[in-house]
Amino acid sequence: MRQLAFDGRTGASGDMVLGALLAAGADRDALAPVEDALDVRYVVSETDRAGIAATAVDVVLDGGDGDAHDADDHSHEHDAEDYLQKHGVGHSHEHSHDTSHGHSNEHSHDHPHDHDHAEGAGPNRTFPKVVEIVESMGLPQQVEDDTKAIFRVLGDAEASVHGTDLSETHFHEVGADDAIADVVGAALLLDDLGVDEVVTTPVSVGGGTVEMSHGEYPVPAPAVVEITEQAGWQIRGGPVEAELLTPTGAAILAHIADGVTELPAFDISASGYGAGDHELDGRPNVLRAMVGERDGGFRTEDIAVIETNVDDVAPEVLGGLQDTLTDAGARDVTIVPTTMKKSRPGHLIKVIARPDDAERVARRLAEETGTLGVRQAGASHRWVAERSFETATIEIDGDEYDIDVKIASDSDGIVYDISAEYDDAAAAAADTGRPIRELLRRAETAADPESGK
Repeated sequence: MRQLAFDGRTGASGDMVLGALLAAGADRDALAPVEDALDVRYVVSETDRAGIAATAVDVVLDGGDGDAHDADDHSHEHDAEDYLQKHGVGHSHEHSHDTSHGHSNEHSHDHPHDHDHAEGAGPNRTFPKVVEIVESMGLPQQVEDDTKAIFRVLGDAEASVHGTDLSETHFHEVGADDAIADVVGAALLLDDLGVDEVVTTPVSVGGGTVEMSHGEYPVPAPAVVEITEQAGWQIRGGPVEAELLTPTGAAILAHIADGVTELPAFDISASGYGAGDHELDGRPNVLRAMVGERDGGFRTEDIAVIETNVDDVAPEVLGGLQDTLTDAGARDVTIVPTTMKKSRPGHLIKVIARPDDAERVARRLAEETGTLGVRQAGASHRWVAERSFETATIEIDGDEYDIDVKIASDSDGIVYDISAEYDDAAAAAADTGRPIRELLRRAETAADPESGK
């Protein structure tokens, strides 16, 4: 299995993702569809960050002569209507609006402007306008789907921050030409690398405060917080007092990457560093990317196992622990009848949680049960199968019934177990009078006729 792993210990921005993917082996020519469709071009250069050779990517206005210019001179070269007409997209009118948004300037890694930068160029667009532009670019279907999904992540975050509907939410920096170039470019380069999975270690957000249109806010900015709430990876503060994770960088990683607490075991075939635009004191401002192969098998996941024994908890409370502890971050809850001191009947409660969630789960367990002590058992990780769900349709006496089926496989996609959902089968059995186990078997066979089940 071909894997791409990011090491986000100094954060991520759109241009850092582009640089890291190029440095790890993606073809620069893969970016041509963006340069053909937008009035921008990518300037790719090699640089140094605290002794680390890294690839820097800057998105500049096409036709710029490279002369320095006033950083505030970001005149909007086109409005949305002119752009859409130029590129063959349906005629539309954009109303005036407040451009204040709940996140900071997108390129928090910026240096003084050396080119006619595309940063902020183009109008502030709504999510539907950005989708129209993306759909007009003639991208490969997977690239288009990834791009629209990333912008939906950004749009949902903006809408949540401002309390607006997605269709009415105006992007500010992240709807400009350079942000579109960052997102589409990342999707194109990822497609060019041809990886099967993407993971990232916890991503640093920085610290301190950042100036935004509504005033001064603590890092991470509100839009970044909204995005990372939905991401499958973790964030961490520091290691410097600066904004390290931008909304575009967060949205790209939120869509493409699963989280790992440490780099998985795999054979690295290529690696590289994407450069942030300013120097950090005493550390390289880079996003590292590694590409390689890993053998099929189960992925490992760091866990904490939390236990307590109780002998005086009401059955109703025990029955509710699945929900209450899951809300606190538990991944699994098991309650085992046992015999305690003086031969009293009791229960052993075992909870699996992520290490970072363990203390919160332990406190919730104590509050719910009244136990005087919670211990952490010795397990440090577990092996986890890849899981997917399919809907199997079976026909009984001319009627069709849908039953969800869970499929377990290793990382190479080799299926080793197929299990139909009991509740779906029970509902169909109640309607047809057929045995539940017959419907379970038929659904599993329908999902995989070669399973023999």
